[in-house]
Amino acid sequence: MKLEILSFTWNLFSSDKVISVTAMTKVWEVTILKNHTAVITSLKPSVVEVKYIEENVEKTEDFAVWWWVLEFSKNKAKILVDMLVTVDNVDMKKAENARLEAVKLMEKYKDAKDRVDMEKFIAAEDMLLKNIAQLKLKR
Repeated sequence: MKLEILSFTWNLFSSDKVISVTAMTKVWEVTILKNHTAVITSLKPSVVEVKYIEENVEKTEDFAVWWWVLEFSKNKAKILVDMLVTVDNVDMKKAENARLEAVKLMEKYKDAKDRVDMEKFIAAEDMLLKNIAQLKLKR
């Protein structure tokens, strides 16, 4: 099957020989295989795993992605992302520091009673998810 991972400005990954795509939706993990039923879903910040064939060798590549949309139909998958990080691009120290900062902010705003503080909690939670996805790349 074919897969393209796209941002608004460029094609980040493309292959016509994809075996599977595994990603985390807002509710559960999904693995797309050849002849999967058509689907369009939003996904949360997480790691997407792509298994594909290149030069007759099976390869696996992981990407940390932020908010994104997965569309699959007729053995063609497209993933539109707002940001993507590969294992080679992860700054582990920066990601860990940002994770710790997000946890502190979430603790500070967890009992929020007004809208502004709730929005700060949600932003901190988003930051936490983004950085956990990056840290998982180096597992």
